[in-house]
Amino acid sequence: MKKFLVGLIFLILATFLAACGSDDKEASGEGAGGDTYELDMSVTTGEASTWFKAGEKLAEIVEEKSDGRIKISVYANEQLSGGDSGTTVQQVANGTQDMSYNSTIIYSVMDERLGVLSAPFIFDDVDTAFEKLNGEGGEMINDILRENGVEPLGFGQNGFRQLTNSVKPIKKPEDLDGMKIRIPGINMYTDLWKELGTDPSTMTFSEVFTALQQGTIDGQENPVDVIHSSQLNEVQDYMTAWDYSFDPIVLGINKELFDAMSEEDQKLLQDAAKEANEYQIEETRKLEEKQMKELKEKGMEIYELNDKEKEAFKEALEPVYDKYKSVWGEDLLKMFRE
Repeated sequence: MKKFLVGLIFLILATFLAACGSDDKEASGEGAGGDTYELDMSVTTGEASTWFKAGEKLAEIVEEKSDGRIKISVYANEQLSGGDSGTTVQQVANGTQDMSYNSTIIYSVMDERLGVLSAPFIFDDVDTAFEKLNGEGGEMINDILRENGVEPLGFGQNGFRQLTNSVKPIKKPEDLDGMKIRIPGINMYTDLWKELGTDPSTMTFSEVFTALQQGTIDGQENPVDVIHSSQLNEVQDYMTAWDYSFDPIVLGINKELFDAMSEEDQKLLQDAAKEANEYQIEETRKLEEKQMKELKEKGMEIYELNDKEKEAFKEALEPVYDKYKSVWGEDLLKMFRE
């Protein structure tokens, strides 16, 4: 009888502890499917851009694959950081924000080595750029991002940056003399545009339209999708298509957050990100030709530099490589330039 009572007590106690354990898991958001997450994601551009659409696609895939455990809210125009892209990447790195799509140009404010991807005329075309990014050079970039607190979930395509202005067509370096051009706030671009004889001005992208409208600046440079989705044709008459600087975007998540996730959830995010990035790249490539046509139809004069004309700009910008080789690191530069 004694043995029966002891066994019964142990059975009751075990059942009670199991029930408590189950309640604790439900309270912490755990269960058979794993933890629950409500993540925020910031993108630099507006809701009409491929960035935002890819962010929404990512959120849709992740929510479906996780049976609703992981939700991602996507915010356009850097709403979570007052329109400041530089603040966004810092917040993703320190965990104040969870995720973002940001250009490597903006990330290079945090670590100048990442500016190598924006070096003038370093890539001949988009396919070459992604071939390098998907190889050893890209893995070196990923390691730099991780060092800075961001886990990379792949690259998207902002595209080659083109020049717009409201003064005249730009066909040779001398045409730029004295122009006030808005550039992203990194030292390499400041030096680059000074080499071209301009008066470069740094400001957050959210201020650019108004500055162009008011004549505070004469021009700016950005990929076609940003120019089109931001309707810069309303305040700019001319575009020079010259593919002078490539602009990949990083789908990044706070590394500490990512590392704390289960392996299953990490893989879920990586797989979804791969699909979202591929969608973003495909949409950007499809749209660019259509957007260029629409910009022309809306009155923007577009001039495409030929190889000889590009060569004049390349020669004018060679001093940038001399100055920044040591900043980027010769090994990293070699991965992308050779």
